[in-house]
Amino acid sequence: MAVLSVTVAPAGSSPARRGLAGAAGVRRGSGVSRRPHRAEQLRERGLRITWPDAGSEMKVARPRLLMAAELTRPADIVLLSVKATALDQAVADFVPAVGPQTLVIPFLNGMAHLDTLNERFGDSAVLGGVVVISATANDDGDIIVLAPGGSLTIGSQDGTRSARLQAAYDQRSGARFDTSISDEIIARMWQKWVFIATVGALTCLMRGTVGDIVAVPGGRDLGPAILAEATSVSAAAGYPLPEAVTANTTRSITQDGSTVTSSMSRDVAAGRSGGDPGRSRASRDSARDNDSTA
Repeated sequence: MAVLSVTVAPAGSSPARRGLAGAAGVRRGSGVSRRPHRAEQLRERGLRITWPDAGSEMKVARPRLLMAAELTRPADIVLLSVKATALDQAVADFVPAVGPQTLVIPFLNGMAHLDTLNERFGDSAVLGGVVVISATANDDGDIIVLAPGGSLTIGSQDGTRSARLQAAYDQRSGARFDTSISDEIIARMWQKWVFIATVGALTCLMRGTVGDIVAVPGGRDLGPAILAEATSVSAAAGYPLPEAVTANTTRSITQDGSTVTSSMSRDVAAGRSGGDPGRSRASRDSARDNDSTA
C-alpha cells in the first residue's frame, strides 16, 4: 500500500490541529484530503506555518491534495484531526482509505470519538493520539504556532506495541515537534482533557488570560477549583491524575502575568461559534456514567 496520511478537515474543525497534523504528513511526503474550500486555498497558497523560533519567516509546503471522492485505495495511516461535531461526516469521507492494515490515528480532544471509531473500524485499528500545541489560524488559513514545545504522542489503546505502531511512529517522526509512543495513551488523553477543560472553562468564563484572572480578588482560587472538578471526572473514569501532572497544571493556571488562554476563549473573543463541545460532553457523560459529582 502507498503511505497516505489523510487529514480530514470539514468546516468547523480546529485549524491548529489540522494544520499541525497535516504538516507532519506533508513533511513525510504524504497526501492530504480536505474539503473543497480548504483544498482550493491550499492549492493557491500552500500549507503555511509560522514557527515561533523562525521569526516572521513562514514555511510553505505543497501537499498532494485528494478530495474525499478521490480516495480509491487503502492507506497505511489515516490522520484524523476534526472537532467532535464533524466526526461522523469525516468517517464517511475517509472510509475508502481504510483497509485491513490501515491505522487510524485521531487527534481529537475528549474521549467519546474512540467509541465511534472503535465501533466502525475495531479498536486494534484505532490508535490513541495526543497533540500538544499552542497555535491558531489567521484569516488566510495560515497556521501560526504561538509557542515552542509542540509534541505528538501515539499509542495502542491496550498499551501493546506492534510493528504497525512502530511504523506509524517512524512515519510521523522528523517533523518540527517531538514525537513519541506511550504505553498509557488513554491516561495521556485524559490528562490532556483535564488541562484543556480547565483552561478552557477558566478563560472562557472570565474572558481573559490566566494572568488577567489571577490578578483580581479571588481569581487565583478559581482555576484550582475548576481543576478539582475536572480531575474528579478523570478519576471517576478510572484515570486519576498523577500528582506531578496536577501540580504542573496548577502552576499553569495560577501564574502571575501569564498570557495563557485557550482556543475556545479565542473563539469566544472573536465571536466565532466554535469551541469543542466534545470537551464539555466528555465531562457530563463521564460524570454520569461513573456517578461522579463533577
